[in-house]
Amino acid sequence: MSKPRPLSGFPEFLPAQRSVEVEVLQTLSRTFELHGFAGIETRAVEPMDQLLRKGDTSKEVYVLRRLQDVDGSSDAGMGLHFDLTVPFARYVLENAGKLEFPFRRYQIQKVWRGERPQEGRFREFTQADIDIVGQGELPFHHDVEVTRVMLEALSKLTFLPGFRLQINNRKLLAGFYAGLGLADTDEAMRLVDKLDKLPEEKVREMLVGEAGLTEEQADKVLGLARICTPDDSFVEQVRALGVEHELLTEGLEELAELVRACQDLVTETVRIEADLKIARGLDYYTGTVFETRLDGFESLGSICSGGRYDALASDGKNTYPGVGISLGVSRVLVPLLTKGHLVADRQVPSAVLVALTDEESRPASIAVATALRASGVPCEVAPSASKFGKQIRLAERRGIPYVWFTQADGTHQVKDIRSGDQVAADPATWTPPTEDLRPQVVTHIPQKEIQ
Repeated sequence: MSKPRPLSGFPEFLPAQRSVEVEVLQTLSRTFELHGFAGIETRAVEPMDQLLRKGDTSKEVYVLRRLQDVDGSSDAGMGLHFDLTVPFARYVLENAGKLEFPFRRYQIQKVWRGERPQEGRFREFTQADIDIVGQGELPFHHDVEVTRVMLEALSKLTFLPGFRLQINNRKLLAGFYAGLGLADTDEAMRLVDKLDKLPEEKVREMLVGEAGLTEEQADKVLGLARICTPDDSFVEQVRALGVEHELLTEGLEELAELVRACQDLVTETVRIEADLKIARGLDYYTGTVFETRLDGFESLGSICSGGRYDALASDGKNTYPGVGISLGVSRVLVPLLTKGHLVADRQVPSAVLVALTDEESRPASIAVATALRASGVPCEVAPSASKFGKQIRLAERRGIPYVWFTQADGTHQVKDIRSGDQVAADPATWTPPTEDLRPQVVTHIPQKEIQ
Protein backbone atom coordinates (compact mmCIF):
# COMPACT_ATOMS: atom_id res chain seq x y z
CA MET A 1 0.00 0.00 0.00
CA SER A 2 1.40 3.40 -0.95
CA LYS A 3 1.71 6.11 1.68
CA PRO A 4 -1.75 7.60 2.19
CA ARG A 5 -2.39 11.30 1.77
CA PRO A 6 -4.91 13.22 3.87
CA LEU A 7 -8.13 14.28 2.17
CA SER A 8 -8.77 18.00 2.39
CA GLY A 9 -12.01 18.82 4.16
CA PHE A 10 -12.29 15.49 6.01
CA PRO A 11 -10.69 16.14 9.42
CA GLU A 12 -9.44 13.29 11.59
CA PHE A 13 -8.25 13.57 15.18
CA LEU A 14 -5.46 11.98 17.16
CA PRO A 15 -6.61 10.25 20.38
CA ALA A 16 -5.95 13.23 22.68
CA GLN A 17 -7.80 15.51 20.26
CA ARG A 18 -10.68 13.08 19.96
CA SER A 19 -10.97 13.10 23.77
CA VAL A 20 -11.66 16.84 23.59
CA GLU A 21 -14.35 16.28 20.96
CA VAL A 22 -15.95 13.52 23.05
CA GLU A 23 -16.02 15.80 26.10
CA VAL A 24 -17.76 18.51 24.07
CA LEU A 25 -20.32 16.09 22.63
CA GLN A 26 -21.06 14.53 26.02
CA THR A 27 -21.42 17.94 27.65
CA LEU A 28 -23.86 19.01 24.97
CA SER A 29 -25.85 15.77 25.21
CA ARG A 30 -26.09 15.97 29.01
CA THR A 31 -27.28 19.58 28.86
CA PHE A 32 -29.88 18.89 26.17
CA GLU A 33 -31.20 15.86 28.05
CA LEU A 34 -31.42 17.86 31.29
CA HIS A 35 -33.96 20.01 29.46
CA GLY A 36 -35.95 17.02 28.24
CA PHE A 37 -34.73 16.91 24.64
CA ALA A 38 -34.85 13.39 23.17
CA GLY A 39 -31.86 12.26 21.14
CA ILE A 40 -32.47 10.95 17.63
CA GLU A 41 -30.34 9.95 14.67
CA THR A 42 -31.55 10.07 11.09
CA ARG A 43 -30.22 8.17 8.08
CA ALA A 44 -27.25 9.61 6.20
CA VAL A 45 -29.04 9.80 2.83
CA GLU A 46 -32.15 11.60 1.62
CA PRO A 47 -33.92 11.76 -1.75
CA MET A 48 -32.49 14.50 -3.92
CA ASP A 49 -35.86 16.19 -4.34
CA GLN A 50 -36.00 16.59 -0.57
CA LEU A 51 -32.44 17.87 -0.30
CA LEU A 52 -32.97 20.45 -3.03
CA ARG A 53 -36.51 21.57 -2.23
CA LYS A 54 -35.45 24.79 -0.48
CA GLY A 55 -33.34 26.12 -3.30
CA ASP A 56 -30.46 25.25 -5.59
CA THR A 57 -27.87 23.57 -3.38
CA SER A 58 -26.88 20.98 -5.96
CA LYS A 59 -23.23 22.04 -5.83
CA GLU A 60 -23.13 21.15 -2.14
CA VAL A 61 -24.72 17.69 -2.25
CA TYR A 62 -22.70 14.48 -2.47
CA VAL A 63 -24.72 12.16 -4.71
CA LEU A 64 -24.92 8.48 -3.83
CA ARG A 65 -23.76 5.90 -6.39
CA ARG A 66 -22.60 2.29 -6.11
CA LEU A 67 -19.36 1.39 -7.85
CA GLN A 68 -20.85 -1.74 -9.44
CA ASP A 69 -24.14 -0.09 -10.37
CA VAL A 70 -24.04 -0.74 -14.13
CA ASP A 71 -27.25 0.97 -15.22
CA GLY A 72 -27.00 3.80 -12.66
CA SER A 73 -30.52 3.33 -11.40
CA SER A 74 -30.51 1.41 -8.12
CA ASP A 75 -29.35 4.31 -5.92
CA ALA A 76 -30.31 7.12 -8.29
CA GLY A 77 -31.82 10.23 -6.80
CA MET A 78 -30.21 9.96 -3.34
CA GLY A 79 -27.58 12.12 -1.71
CA LEU A 80 -25.82 12.57 1.64
CA HIS A 81 -27.55 15.12 3.85
CA PHE A 82 -25.77 18.50 4.03
CA ASP A 83 -27.44 19.58 7.28
CA LEU A 84 -29.70 18.04 9.94
CA THR A 85 -32.75 20.26 9.33
CA VAL A 86 -33.92 18.69 6.07
CA PRO A 87 -33.79 15.10 7.41
CA PHE A 88 -35.43 16.25 10.64
CA ALA A 89 -38.35 17.81 8.75
CA ARG A 90 -38.80 14.55 6.84
CA TYR A 91 -38.53 12.57 10.11
CA VAL A 92 -41.32 14.65 11.67
CA LEU A 93 -43.62 14.15 8.70
CA GLU A 94 -43.00 10.39 8.58
CA ASN A 95 -43.49 9.88 12.30
CA ALA A 96 -46.06 12.57 13.17
CA GLY A 97 -48.59 9.99 14.30
CA LYS A 98 -46.11 8.50 16.76
CA LEU A 99 -44.67 11.72 18.20
CA GLU A 100 -46.00 13.79 21.08
CA PHE A 101 -46.10 17.51 20.22
CA PRO A 102 -44.46 19.80 20.96
CA PHE A 103 -41.63 17.43 20.05
CA ARG A 104 -38.24 18.30 21.55
CA ARG A 105 -35.26 16.68 19.86
CA TYR A 106 -31.51 16.95 19.84
CA GLN A 107 -29.34 15.41 17.16
CA ILE A 108 -25.55 15.17 17.04
CA GLN A 109 -24.41 13.70 13.77
CA LYS A 110 -22.07 13.90 10.78
CA VAL A 111 -23.12 15.84 7.70
CA TRP A 112 -21.47 16.22 4.29
CA ARG A 113 -21.20 19.28 2.11
CA GLY A 114 -19.27 19.55 -1.14
CA GLU A 115 -17.80 23.01 -0.69
CA ARG A 116 -14.26 24.32 -0.92
CA PRO A 117 -12.42 23.40 2.30
CA GLN A 118 -11.08 26.32 4.34
CA GLU A 119 -10.69 27.23 7.99
CA GLY A 120 -13.93 26.37 9.72
CA ARG A 121 -15.50 24.82 6.60
CA PHE A 122 -15.25 21.13 5.81
CA ARG A 123 -16.71 18.49 3.53
CA GLU A 124 -17.47 16.19 6.46
CA PHE A 125 -18.28 17.68 9.82
CA THR A 126 -20.28 17.23 13.01
CA GLN A 127 -23.30 19.35 13.96
CA ALA A 128 -25.28 19.46 17.20
CA ASP A 129 -28.90 20.57 16.72
CA ILE A 130 -31.81 21.20 19.06
CA ASP A 131 -35.35 21.90 17.87
CA ILE A 132 -38.82 22.19 19.29
CA VAL A 133 -41.58 21.46 16.78
CA GLY A 134 -45.31 21.95 17.26
CA GLN A 135 -48.35 20.78 15.34
CA GLY A 136 -50.35 23.66 13.93
CA GLU A 137 -48.87 26.25 16.29
CA LEU A 138 -45.88 26.77 18.54
CA PRO A 139 -46.02 29.52 21.20
CA PHE A 140 -43.19 32.06 21.34
CA HIS A 141 -41.98 30.89 24.77
CA HIS A 142 -40.30 27.99 22.97
CA ASP A 143 -38.01 30.51 21.22
CA VAL A 144 -36.95 31.63 24.68
CA GLU A 145 -36.42 28.05 25.82
CA VAL A 146 -34.23 27.05 22.87
CA THR A 147 -32.11 30.17 23.36
CA ARG A 148 -31.65 29.48 27.06
CA VAL A 149 -30.73 25.84 26.48
CA MET A 150 -28.03 26.73 23.97
CA LEU A 151 -26.65 29.51 26.18
CA GLU A 152 -26.44 27.03 29.06
CA ALA A 153 -24.74 24.43 26.87
CA LEU A 154 -22.15 26.93 25.61
CA SER A 155 -21.45 28.16 29.14
CA LYS A 156 -20.55 24.61 30.20
CA LEU A 157 -17.79 24.42 27.57
CA THR A 158 -15.52 26.29 29.97
CA PHE A 159 -12.30 25.35 28.19
CA LEU A 160 -13.34 27.23 25.04
CA PRO A 161 -13.07 31.00 24.51
CA GLY A 162 -16.15 33.10 25.11
CA PHE A 163 -19.22 33.13 22.88
CA ARG A 164 -21.40 36.00 21.67
CA LEU A 165 -24.93 34.91 20.77
CA GLN A 166 -26.45 37.50 18.42
CA ILE A 167 -30.22 37.49 17.96
CA ASN A 168 -32.71 39.37 15.86
CA ASN A 169 -36.26 38.89 14.61
CA ARG A 170 -37.28 38.69 10.96
CA LYS A 171 -40.65 40.24 11.82
CA LEU A 172 -38.83 43.30 13.13
CA LEU A 173 -36.86 43.60 9.89
CA ALA A 174 -39.77 42.91 7.57
CA GLY A 175 -42.03 45.30 9.49
CA PHE A 176 -39.43 48.07 9.48
CA TYR A 177 -38.82 47.69 5.74
CA ALA A 178 -42.56 47.56 5.04
CA GLY A 179 -43.02 50.69 7.15
CA LEU A 180 -40.45 52.39 4.93
CA GLY A 181 -42.51 51.41 1.89
CA LEU A 182 -39.99 48.97 0.40
CA ALA A 183 -41.42 46.84 -2.41
CA ASP A 184 -38.99 43.92 -1.90
CA THR A 185 -38.24 43.42 1.78
CA ASP A 186 -36.52 40.06 1.18
CA GLU A 187 -33.92 41.62 -1.12
CA ALA A 188 -33.15 44.36 1.40
CA MET A 189 -32.82 41.73 4.10
CA ARG A 190 -30.45 39.70 1.95
CA LEU A 191 -28.19 42.69 1.31
CA VAL A 192 -28.13 43.82 4.95
CA ASP A 193 -27.04 40.30 5.91
CA LYS A 194 -23.81 41.00 3.98
CA LEU A 195 -22.66 43.66 6.46
CA ASP A 196 -20.39 41.18 8.22
CA LYS A 197 -18.48 40.68 4.96
CA LEU A 198 -18.76 44.00 3.11
CA PRO A 199 -18.19 47.64 4.14
CA GLU A 200 -21.33 49.58 5.00
CA GLU A 201 -20.82 51.97 2.07
CA LYS A 202 -20.71 49.03 -0.37
CA VAL A 203 -23.95 47.63 1.07
CA ARG A 204 -25.49 51.08 0.80
CA GLU A 205 -24.61 51.20 -2.91
CA MET A 206 -26.22 47.79 -3.40
CA LEU A 207 -29.38 48.81 -1.54
CA VAL A 208 -29.79 51.80 -3.87
CA GLY A 209 -28.51 50.24 -7.07
CA GLU A 210 -29.80 46.66 -6.81
CA ALA A 211 -32.78 46.84 -4.45
CA GLY A 212 -34.02 50.20 -5.75
CA LEU A 213 -34.11 52.02 -2.40
CA THR A 214 -34.01 55.78 -2.20
CA GLU A 215 -31.07 57.42 -0.45
CA GLU A 216 -33.28 58.17 2.55
CA GLN A 217 -34.59 54.58 2.73
CA ALA A 218 -31.06 53.19 2.52
CA ASP A 219 -29.94 55.47 5.37
CA LYS A 220 -32.85 54.27 7.54
CA VAL A 221 -32.12 50.60 6.75
CA LEU A 222 -28.46 51.01 7.68
CA GLY A 223 -29.40 53.00 10.76
CA LEU A 224 -31.43 50.02 11.94
CA ALA A 225 -28.57 47.65 11.15
CA ARG A 226 -26.16 49.63 13.36
CA ILE A 227 -28.25 49.01 16.48
CA CYS A 228 -26.70 46.40 18.74
CA THR A 229 -27.37 46.22 22.50
CA PRO A 230 -26.88 43.67 25.32
CA ASP A 231 -30.33 44.49 26.72
CA ASP A 232 -33.74 45.71 25.55
CA SER A 233 -32.60 49.32 25.06
CA PHE A 234 -32.69 48.66 21.31
CA VAL A 235 -36.46 49.19 21.40
CA GLU A 236 -36.20 52.93 22.02
CA GLN A 237 -33.39 53.25 19.47
CA VAL A 238 -35.60 51.66 16.81
CA ARG A 239 -38.55 53.83 17.77
CA ALA A 240 -36.33 56.89 17.40
CA LEU A 241 -35.92 56.09 13.69
CA GLY A 242 -39.56 57.09 13.22
CA VAL A 243 -40.84 54.00 11.38
CA GLU A 244 -44.15 52.39 12.31
CA HIS A 245 -45.73 49.09 11.28
CA GLU A 246 -47.76 46.41 13.05
CA LEU A 247 -45.25 43.66 12.20
CA LEU A 248 -42.39 45.85 13.45
CA THR A 249 -44.14 46.23 16.80
CA GLU A 250 -44.65 42.46 17.07
CA GLY A 251 -41.00 41.77 16.25
CA LEU A 252 -39.76 44.36 18.77
CA GLU A 253 -41.92 42.86 21.52
CA GLU A 254 -40.72 39.30 20.84
CA LEU A 255 -37.06 40.25 20.66
CA ALA A 256 -37.25 42.36 23.83
CA GLU A 257 -38.95 39.50 25.68
CA LEU A 258 -36.25 37.08 24.52
CA VAL A 259 -33.35 39.31 25.56
CA ARG A 260 -34.86 40.00 28.98
CA ALA A 261 -35.57 36.30 29.58
CA CYS A 262 -31.92 35.36 29.05
CA GLN A 263 -30.18 38.00 31.18
CA ASP A 264 -29.67 35.63 34.12
CA LEU A 265 -27.57 33.33 31.90
CA VAL A 266 -25.15 36.02 30.77
CA THR A 267 -21.59 35.53 32.07
CA GLU A 268 -18.13 36.92 31.30
CA THR A 269 -17.68 34.27 28.62
CA VAL A 270 -21.21 33.79 27.24
CA ARG A 271 -23.06 36.91 26.21
CA ILE A 272 -26.26 37.73 24.34
CA GLU A 273 -26.81 40.71 22.03
CA ALA A 274 -29.77 42.07 20.12
CA ASP A 275 -27.98 42.70 16.81
CA LEU A 276 -30.37 44.17 14.27
CA LYS A 277 -28.22 43.48 11.23
CA ILE A 278 -28.60 39.71 11.67
CA ALA A 279 -31.03 38.33 9.08
CA ARG A 280 -29.82 34.80 8.20
CA GLY A 281 -29.79 33.90 4.53
CA LEU A 282 -32.17 30.95 4.51
CA ASP A 283 -35.63 31.91 3.33
CA TYR A 284 -37.65 29.75 5.74
CA TYR A 285 -36.96 31.76 8.89
CA THR A 286 -40.03 33.71 9.98
CA GLY A 287 -39.21 35.17 13.41
CA THR A 288 -36.29 34.80 15.81
CA VAL A 289 -32.89 34.33 14.17
CA PHE A 290 -29.58 33.44 15.84
CA GLU A 291 -25.91 33.72 14.98
CA THR A 292 -22.95 33.11 17.28
CA ARG A 293 -19.33 34.24 17.19
CA LEU A 294 -16.39 32.69 19.04
CA ASP A 295 -14.31 35.33 20.83
CA GLY A 296 -10.96 35.84 19.15
CA PHE A 297 -11.94 33.63 16.22
CA GLU A 298 -14.51 35.80 14.46
CA SER A 299 -12.95 34.86 11.11
CA LEU A 300 -14.71 31.49 11.46
CA GLY A 301 -18.02 33.26 10.96
CA SER A 302 -21.12 32.10 12.78
CA ILE A 303 -20.48 28.83 14.61
CA CYS A 304 -24.00 28.44 16.01
CA SER A 305 -27.05 29.53 14.01
CA GLY A 306 -30.76 28.98 13.64
CA GLY A 307 -34.14 30.49 14.23
CA ARG A 308 -37.92 30.21 14.05
CA TYR A 309 -39.51 28.56 11.01
CA ASP A 310 -43.29 28.46 10.90
CA ALA A 311 -43.76 26.34 7.78
CA LEU A 312 -40.69 24.21 7.25
CA ALA A 313 -42.62 20.93 7.40
CA SER A 314 -46.15 20.39 6.06
CA ASP A 315 -48.07 17.35 4.81
CA GLY A 316 -50.82 19.43 3.18
CA LYS A 317 -53.15 18.88 6.11
CA ASN A 318 -50.98 19.85 9.05
CA THR A 319 -48.18 22.36 9.35
CA TYR A 320 -45.36 21.80 11.83
CA PRO A 321 -43.77 25.08 12.98
CA GLY A 322 -40.53 24.93 14.89
CA VAL A 323 -37.61 26.78 16.39
CA GLY A 324 -34.10 25.43 16.55
CA ILE A 325 -30.43 26.18 16.68
CA SER A 326 -27.42 24.29 15.32
CA LEU A 327 -23.88 24.32 16.71
CA GLY A 328 -21.10 23.59 14.24
CA VAL A 329 -18.99 21.37 16.49
CA SER A 330 -16.30 20.76 13.88
CA ARG A 331 -16.19 24.42 12.88
CA VAL A 332 -15.31 25.32 16.47
CA LEU A 333 -13.02 22.45 17.37
CA VAL A 334 -10.94 21.65 14.29
CA PRO A 335 -9.09 25.00 14.12
CA LEU A 336 -8.48 25.00 17.88
CA LEU A 337 -7.28 21.39 17.94
CA THR A 338 -5.08 21.52 14.86
CA LYS A 339 -3.35 24.68 16.14
CA GLY A 340 -2.70 23.04 19.52
CA HIS A 341 -4.94 25.48 21.38
CA LEU A 342 -6.89 22.59 22.93
CA VAL A 343 -5.71 19.11 23.87
CA ALA A 344 -6.52 16.43 26.43
CA ASP A 345 -4.01 15.82 29.22
CA ARG A 346 -3.60 12.20 28.19
CA GLN A 347 -3.73 10.21 24.98
CA VAL A 348 -5.78 7.35 26.42
CA PRO A 349 -8.77 7.07 28.77
CA SER A 350 -6.73 5.01 31.26
CA ALA A 351 -6.25 6.57 34.68
CA VAL A 352 -4.05 3.70 35.89
CA LEU A 353 -1.32 1.55 34.37
CA VAL A 354 -1.09 -1.75 36.27
CA ALA A 355 2.60 -2.69 36.28
CA LEU A 356 3.99 -6.16 35.69
CA THR A 357 6.72 -7.71 37.85
CA ASP A 358 7.17 -10.49 35.31
CA GLU A 359 5.05 -12.32 32.75
CA GLU A 360 4.02 -14.90 35.34
CA SER A 361 2.33 -12.11 37.31
CA ARG A 362 0.15 -11.04 34.38
CA PRO A 363 -2.96 -12.95 35.65
CA ALA A 364 -2.64 -11.20 39.02
CA SER A 365 -2.28 -7.81 37.31
CA ILE A 366 -5.33 -8.54 35.15
CA ALA A 367 -7.25 -9.33 38.38
CA VAL A 368 -6.21 -5.94 39.80
CA ALA A 369 -7.33 -4.21 36.61
CA THR A 370 -10.67 -6.05 36.72
CA ALA A 371 -11.25 -4.90 40.32
CA LEU A 372 -10.40 -1.30 39.43
CA ARG A 373 -12.73 -1.34 36.44
CA ALA A 374 -15.53 -2.67 38.65
CA SER A 375 -15.15 0.58 40.62
CA GLY A 376 -15.33 2.60 37.43
CA VAL A 377 -11.60 3.28 37.13
CA PRO A 378 -10.34 3.11 33.51
CA CYS A 379 -7.07 1.18 33.44
CA GLU A 380 -4.80 -1.04 31.41
CA VAL A 381 -2.13 -3.63 32.14
CA ALA A 382 1.42 -2.88 31.03
CA PRO A 383 2.19 -4.49 27.64
CA SER A 384 5.45 -6.06 28.87
CA ALA A 385 7.29 -6.83 32.10
CA SER A 386 10.13 -4.35 31.52
CA LYS A 387 11.90 -2.52 34.32
CA PHE A 388 9.58 -0.48 36.50
CA GLY A 389 11.26 2.74 35.41
CA LYS A 390 10.46 1.93 31.79
CA GLN A 391 6.85 1.12 32.66
CA ILE A 392 6.54 4.46 34.48
CA ARG A 393 7.97 6.30 31.45
CA LEU A 394 5.38 4.52 29.29
CA ALA A 395 2.64 5.87 31.55
CA GLU A 396 4.16 9.36 31.33
CA ARG A 397 4.21 9.29 27.54
CA ARG A 398 0.57 8.23 27.42
CA GLY A 399 -0.44 10.74 30.09
CA ILE A 400 -1.62 8.06 32.54
CA PRO A 401 -1.41 9.65 36.01
CA TYR A 402 -1.14 6.53 38.20
CA VAL A 403 0.94 3.33 38.17
CA TRP A 404 -0.15 0.34 40.26
CA PHE A 405 2.39 -2.06 41.80
CA THR A 406 1.72 -5.40 43.46
CA GLN A 407 4.32 -6.26 46.10
CA ALA A 408 5.86 -9.69 46.65
CA ASP A 409 3.76 -10.13 49.82
CA GLY A 410 0.55 -9.52 47.87
CA THR A 411 -0.04 -5.96 49.10
CA HIS A 412 -0.54 -3.09 46.68
CA GLN A 413 0.93 0.38 46.14
CA VAL A 414 -0.28 3.09 43.79
CA LYS A 415 2.03 5.87 42.62
CA ASP A 416 0.98 9.30 41.39
CA ILE A 417 3.75 9.81 38.86
CA ARG A 418 3.08 13.55 38.66
CA SER A 419 3.88 14.22 42.32
CA GLY A 420 5.89 11.09 43.11
CA ASP A 421 3.60 10.21 46.02
CA GLN A 422 3.13 6.46 46.56
CA VAL A 423 0.63 4.98 49.03
CA ALA A 424 -0.85 1.62 49.98
CA ALA A 425 -4.15 0.85 48.26
CA ASP A 426 -6.80 -1.84 47.85
CA PRO A 427 -7.91 -2.46 44.24
CA ALA A 428 -11.44 -3.25 45.43
CA THR A 429 -11.98 0.15 47.06
CA TRP A 430 -9.45 2.63 45.64
CA THR A 431 -10.54 5.37 43.26
CA PRO A 432 -8.61 8.46 42.18
CA PRO A 433 -9.95 12.01 42.52
CA THR A 434 -12.85 12.66 40.14
CA GLU A 435 -10.79 14.91 37.88
CA ASP A 436 -8.34 12.05 37.26
CA LEU A 437 -10.97 9.52 36.20
CA ARG A 438 -11.31 11.07 32.74
CA PRO A 439 -8.95 12.95 30.46
CA GLN A 440 -9.12 16.68 31.14
CA VAL A 441 -9.12 19.36 28.46
CA VAL A 442 -6.10 21.67 28.58
CA THR A 443 -6.34 25.11 27.00
CA HIS A 444 -3.34 26.77 25.32
CA ILE A 445 -5.03 29.72 23.64
CA PRO A 446 -2.80 32.82 23.61
CA GLN A 447 -4.48 35.64 25.51
CA LYS A 448 -4.07 38.02 22.59
CA GLU A 449 -6.37 35.75 20.56
CA ILE A 450 -9.25 35.83 23.03
CA GLN A 451 -9.18 39.49 24.03
